[in-house]
Amino acid sequence: MLALLLIAGLLGQAEANPQQTKPASDQSARTTGATTDRAALLKVKRVYVDSFGDDATSKEVQSMIVSALVSTNEFKVTENSERADAILKGVAIEKTSQELHAYSEGTAVGGRNGGAATKDSAANTETIHEAKVAVRLVNPDGDVIWTSTQESKGAKYKGATADAADRCIKQLLRDVERLKSSDTSAQSAAGSSTPTGGAPQHK
Repeated sequence: MLALLLIAGLLGQAEANPQQTKPASDQSARTTGATTDRAALLKVKRVYVDSFGDDATSKEVQSMIVSALVSTNEFKVTENSERADAILKGVAIEKTSQELHAYSEGTAVGGRNGGAATKDSAANTETIHEAKVAVRLVNPDGDVIWTSTQESKGAKYKGATADAADRCIKQLLRDVERLKSSDTSAQSAAGSSTPTGGAPQHK
C-alpha cells in the first residue's frame, strides 16, 4: 500500500512540471507578437484613411486626420485601399457640457459698537467642449499593428476635436521615431561589438 502511494506521488510531480514551464512559453509568444507588430509599423509608408462615420463630426475628424498625415511627410495618403500598406480606422466622440461657476465676495464696515456687512455674489455658466478620438492601424491581413486614444478639451487656437485628432497623429510619429531610434541604437551596438581587424601580425 505504501509503495502504491509513493508511485502515485511521483506521477503527480511529473505531471505538475510541464505546467510550470507554460508561462515561459506564453511569454515568448507575446514577445514575438510585439516584435511582428513593431516591424510591420516601420514598414508602413502608404496609408488609407477609412470612414469614421456618416455624421458631421466623424467626417470632420477623418478630414483632419488626412490633413495631419499629409503634413507629416512621413506617410503618403492614398484613396485606393488596395495600394495601402495599412488602413487607419477610427471613431470620434464629441460632447458638450455646462459648468456652473459661482463667485462670492463680502465686505464689513463699522466701528466697535456695530457695523454693516455687504455681500456680493455672482454666477456664470461655461460651455465645455470635449472630444475623444480613437484610431488604429490595420495591415492588409486585418491585424491591428498600432492604436491610440486621445482626449481633449481644446487647445490654443484649436478646438477639442481638432486637438484630439492632431494628438493621435503626433503619437503615431513619436512611436515611429522611437522605433527607428531603437533600431539605430541596436545596429550601432552590434557594429561596435563586431571585430573590424584581423588577427594581430607578429614581426
